[in-house]
Amino acid sequence: MDALAKRDGDAGSTLDELSGKFEDAHGSIAAREPQLNSLISENDVQNYGAKQMADSWRTVRKNTIQIAEEIPADQYDFQVTPDTMTVAQLLAHLASYTQWVGQLHFVEKKSEVTGADFGRYIGESNAMSATLTTKDAIIDALIAQGESLALHFETLTEAQLDELVSLPFGSKSRFEMLLGVKEHEMHHRAQLMLMQRMVGLVPHLTRQMQERFAARR
Repeated sequence: MDALAKRDGDAGSTLDELSGKFEDAHGSIAAREPQLNSLISENDVQNYGAKQMADSWRTVRKNTIQIAEEIPADQYDFQVTPDTMTVAQLLAHLASYTQWVGQLHFVEKKSEVTGADFGRYIGESNAMSATLTTKDAIIDALIAQGESLALHFETLTEAQLDELVSLPFGSKSRFEMLLGVKEHEMHHRAQLMLMQRMVGLVPHLTRQMQERFAARR
């Protein structure tokens, strides 16, 4: 009992100490919040424009393409459960998804998108996806569609990125909508990396991380 009481006392002292350090750190951060916000707004936000968007998108799509290349063609029919997309369907979805993004923002240049518009875009995307039935066709489409969108990104002005687009569920800036394309790809890429593991492959990004850790030993 004495030993238990001592441990409880030591734990309580440690928690008090940690709480004090947290409060000190939090107070320091809070005091500097205006300065930190200024740095964020002046440096990070202003420096992230069309070029940075295009470059980061190319990196994301490059990683998707490498996954598509590393999964064997005979594993393209793999699916986690019967009601989910196969590897091929998921990659074809990513390859065709960007088509309607380009149509909306760079061909039609819409500032107002209706539910009917979304229905039309999704229908066109699904039609394109259905034509991508082989590994080679899917990879070719990922490359072509990915670079096409990156080139579109590079044409955007600050004013265009700031434009508000009216949607059925509210409004978003064009900048936020286009960032969502990258988020969408990364979301599905995480699924693909899990599927790689399930068919016995180690994703290339994991291998790179393992190599970096091994080099530090």
